[in-house]
Amino acid sequence: MPPTLKDIASEAGVSPATVSNVINGVQARVSTDTRDRILRIVERHGYVPSASARSLAARSSRIVGLLVPAADKDSLTLSPHTAGVVGTLERALRRHDYHLMLRGIARPAEVTEALRSWNLDGAVLLGFHDADIDRLRRRHVGDVALVAMDAYSDNPLALAVRSDDHAGGRLAARRLLDLGHRRIAFAGPAFSATGVVRQRYEGFRQAFADVGAVWDERLHCVADTTRTAGRDAGLRIAASLPEVTAIVATADALAVGIMEGLAAAGKTVPGDVSIVGYDDADIASFVTPKLTTVAQDLRAKSAVAVRLLLDRLAGRPRPETAVTLEVALIERGTTAPVRRAA
Repeated sequence: MPPTLKDIASEAGVSPATVSNVINGVQARVSTDTRDRILRIVERHGYVPSASARSLAARSSRIVGLLVPAADKDSLTLSPHTAGVVGTLERALRRHDYHLMLRGIARPAEVTEALRSWNLDGAVLLGFHDADIDRLRRRHVGDVALVAMDAYSDNPLALAVRSDDHAGGRLAARRLLDLGHRRIAFAGPAFSATGVVRQRYEGFRQAFADVGAVWDERLHCVADTTRTAGRDAGLRIAASLPEVTAIVATADALAVGIMEGLAAAGKTVPGDVSIVGYDDADIASFVTPKLTTVAQDLRAKSAVAVRLLLDRLAGRPRPETAVTLEVALIERGTTAPVRRAA
């Protein structure tokens, strides 16, 4: 049977409170000899303190939730971008002795349920519409520290960290424009007045204005950010928009699917159509040719999200504006100069 805190205390000849203090690093009032004796006994027995007991003592669960929209109540599909965020957030939180809990949200009301049911110290909201974040109120959140990743909501309850999506859309389109393309399609999900896709779209449009060109709005292709939706979009573009010579996709998974659809329609990349994706997810390097894409620094974004949460929990001053991180264009093999008509 595993030893208890009382067993360790009895063998060391001290109180359970002293053992608890030593294990949790509160050692100012414990002599060096006593501390070393306790730690030797702990190591010999392989004693592991109860996480729940430590949480109760500290009045902290040490749990941070990652809440993401779910398609329905039964399934949670993670995009390559979301999967990358899960990994980088977990590593960043682990370094600070916090645990990450992933929770799918099918209805906006479930955000409140998750925060209350699991006694979370903090939560990261990822992929929610700005309108859903705008509706959060103090009675919903309580004292839980919130960070909204990739959001443009002004709700003061949710500190925001995001990449420069406007600059990313602008970079993608400008590279294709510099290669001589003008019939460039913009592929991405439907968007509202604010949000990540809206910002990438506006940056895309700005690139045309920068060079004195006019973009044809008929080249806007609405598609979800999945590989399957991308394949359908590629087939549609090849059939209905044969004049398109380049495409900017709002996610790498979507871009890869579009490449498959174009190939099925007899189009080559980048010979017939150039493509730029977004995120620099692992999938961008797994395809042939490798995908030119706009890179986000997920590690840096996750580190900032964790720092904002910890600052909020410690009562430190919060930033007055959202934290926006730079993006960069990664050139690979899916872009080439426009092919001139013979």
